[in-house]
Amino acid sequence: MPFISQTQRQSDYNLIPASCPIVIDNGASYFRIGWAGESEPRIIFRNIVQRPRHKITGETVTIVGDHDPALLKYFDCTRSGPRSAFDNDVVFQFEIMEYILDFAFDRLGADESPINHPILITECACNPVQSRSKMAELLFETYGVPSIAFGVDAAFSYKYNQKLGICDRDGLAICSGFSTSHVIPFINGEPVYEACCRTNVGGYHVTDYLKQLLSLKYPHHMARLTWEKVEDLKMEHCYITLDYASEVRLFQKGGKEAEEKTRCWQLPWTPTPVEEPPSEEEIARKAALREKHGQRLREMAEAKRCSKINELENELKGLEFLIQQLRHVNGNDIPSFLAETGYISKQEIESAIVKVTQSLRKAKGEQDEIEEKQDPSATEKYTLIDIPDNMLTPEQIKEKKRQLFLKTTSEGRQRAKQKRFEEELERERRNKEDEQRRLENPELYMEQLRIKYNDLSEKVEQRKRQKTNGNNHGNENNNVSGGVGRGERLNAAQKERMRLLTTAAFDRGKGEDTFGIKDEDWQLYKKMSKDNDDEDDGPNEDEAELTRVASRLREIDPTFFPKSEASSSGSEPPRFRPLTQEDFQILIGVERFRCPEILFHPNLIGIEQAGLDEMAGVSMQRLKSRAQRLDLEEEVTGITNSVLITGGSCLYPGMSERLEAGIRMMRPCGTPIRILKASDAILDTWRGAASFASTMHFSRQVFNKMDYYEKGEDWLRQYQLKYTF
Repeated sequence: MPFISQTQRQSDYNLIPASCPIVIDNGASYFRIGWAGESEPRIIFRNIVQRPRHKITGETVTIVGDHDPALLKYFDCTRSGPRSAFDNDVVFQFEIMEYILDFAFDRLGADESPINHPILITECACNPVQSRSKMAELLFETYGVPSIAFGVDAAFSYKYNQKLGICDRDGLAICSGFSTSHVIPFINGEPVYEACCRTNVGGYHVTDYLKQLLSLKYPHHMARLTWEKVEDLKMEHCYITLDYASEVRLFQKGGKEAEEKTRCWQLPWTPTPVEEPPSEEEIARKAALREKHGQRLREMAEAKRCSKINELENELKGLEFLIQQLRHVNGNDIPSFLAETGYISKQEIESAIVKVTQSLRKAKGEQDEIEEKQDPSATEKYTLIDIPDNMLTPEQIKEKKRQLFLKTTSEGRQRAKQKRFEEELERERRNKEDEQRRLENPELYMEQLRIKYNDLSEKVEQRKRQKTNGNNHGNENNNVSGGVGRGERLNAAQKERMRLLTTAAFDRGKGEDTFGIKDEDWQLYKKMSKDNDDEDDGPNEDEAELTRVASRLREIDPTFFPKSEASSSGSEPPRFRPLTQEDFQILIGVERFRCPEILFHPNLIGIEQAGLDEMAGVSMQRLKSRAQRLDLEEEVTGITNSVLITGGSCLYPGMSERLEAGIRMMRPCGTPIRILKASDAILDTWRGAASFASTMHFSRQVFNKMDYYEKGEDWLRQYQLKYTF
């Protein structure tokens, strides 16, 4: 970036005589201040102010110009962004302007409040008198300056380059700045403001347009696209093409030439580390470590089991001793004895003994013996099942129903357990057979397993497609649009159910509704409630087998990845590729010339104003009308022979050629056109002002506080600096 801030405080302020003027280039982008007669400004900083709050103390601080990102992390900047005193190159926020002048005079070394030096400050062409009046009032009242002079920035740049012999006395100054662009004609070395032209498009709009395009193109890198970085990219890579339409077509077609004109900005990127397979020693070490941890866990579990067994044995002994004591207690003393022990009855103690005994045997691994011993006791519980109801009382009949329910439930649990046991045995047998086949021929076994997985996967997917979308074979002729009807999605059982409902609705619904009078009518509900949808609603054997085969393939083949989890979801799991170096690259192609093109076509960003070449034509047309009125035709004809381009937004490559082509289209054939570049488009304004302020004629151009208050704003409106003597 060619604009570098200089904010080091000067120490020679008191050594400068009071007659030496202070020169200020008050630009919308950068503020420059120094002494008259010098070749470089002393202080340069961005013309912005920011007032954030400290995150801890809550104190509001004022930051003028560029800020240090390392220090800014201690402040909350969310509510206070950078603010400028300018609006389209005109100062209107004088509170901010006061902060900027305070900082500038302090950096220049001024310790005392009154500034005892004349001030030469720049402004834009045709600056409103209100802005000029407020600026004069601020300098006179706040800083106590003795005298002030206002000059146009583009005029100082043109006069400085005229002094260097670059441009002539008659010519055009095309100044494209930060927020505006001006075209000012010069006749006999003096600017003609009646014929000047202005457009509210400048470097700010180019940077903002480039930032918007790159943010839309790379939304995942928006945090990297800061204003300062985009400004650097603009100044480093952007250019102005001679023919915008042909350049756009070149990038649309692509090719080698478009690729050569594309620039790449590589963001910081760290490659993903590649995991190397562990060595045999590492595998053995990890296996030994896992075995050591497993042995430790087994020892801890064994110690915990022994401790629990001891506790249960002690509790069982205590309960048995309590039963023995209860046998020697008289009947009348039993309630008081039980109240001391915490139990209510003897049955509660016996129930506790049974529970503790079961827990103890379970802890010792004697679960099978418990169940075998429970079987004979269970048969003793159901004593009323085989007795006829006519031999039982109503209470016994109720108890018989309860025993029958308990027996049925218990037998159902036993059958389910036996079924699970048989399935486990069958599973172990199949696993042993699979393992035996794998050991005999591993390659053939894996190939057969993959074929089986593919067949099952295709079958499950086809079943799901038929369930959701139906079979399109019967739909080719009837449904032209390719849609699937409700009837084609139903299986045979559902179709039969629909037929029965249709029959009941049409056959039974005619005339008087007699459905239900006959017993065979109710058979319809039995047919409809049959569980014929096992293939759709019940567990699917193919899906279970597919899950088993997939898990088996995962065990023996590390490279296997299932197509889709058919048993849980029908969508394929997302696959994420690792980020590469190309993912952290920002390519700038068509944006290189598309963004600066708004200087010639502001309508690209919605500003319906003239471009630089058209502004030059408008300015020359106004100058021609003025010359005809004043009979100065001879001086106007050669004005295009000295067209000076200055300002920060005129540094793009191709600017001179594009302006020459645009002006040539508006001038008569054979008109001499010479586009000249300023010696330093950024600092020529301040250097021209410093050179002007060092002459003896400068003291005649200033006005003091008394002149300002006596003559008023009308005089200030007509005030113009004379650049030629």
